[in-house]
Amino acid sequence: MEGNKFKFCPQCGGRNIETHGGGYKWVCPDCGFDLYNNVASAVGVIIVNPEGKVLFERRAKDPRKGTLAVPGGFTTKDESAEESVARECLEETGVVPKDIRYLCSCPNDYPYKGIDYKTCDLFFTARLDGDVALHAQEQEVSAFEWIPIASHADVDALDLGFPSARYSLHKWVDERKC
Repeated sequence: MEGNKFKFCPQCGGRNIETHGGGYKWVCPDCGFDLYNNVASAVGVIIVNPEGKVLFERRAKDPRKGTLAVPGGFTTKDESAEESVARECLEETGVVPKDIRYLCSCPNDYPYKGIDYKTCDLFFTARLDGDVALHAQEQEVSAFEWIPIASHADVDALDLGFPSARYSLHKWVDERKC
């Protein structure tokens, strides 16, 4: 994507809005308005069941509809990353996993409705015990899949929607070998 561009100033409506920083800062010389599209924080969680399989969701919407993802989403204001993991899991799966622990972070691109959002994705690990009934958030999740992941080749074979998820799964495979 070439960067995010506006045709009008959101404050005064002037047509002289300037795009800077590859589409991540806008300045209006008419009214002095400055807008920054700062990096957003998002979370993802690698949830493992007692059989050692990882929980994946099929994305029900764009971007990257139909691809695999780990449960997660954007953090909201006044929310820690750990609180965001619990909330997103509850919203998307109907359950809150146990033993939520930080794993790694990775930059990501999230194109949505013509705007290219830059994110810093924070990944966690967690577990679910026994048979747990999952309930998909229909607008976000079309299906769940439990997939065994034992190697980098297993990770590379996945139809993942986001490179940051692939990075985190590779990191998780490495951590498990330690």
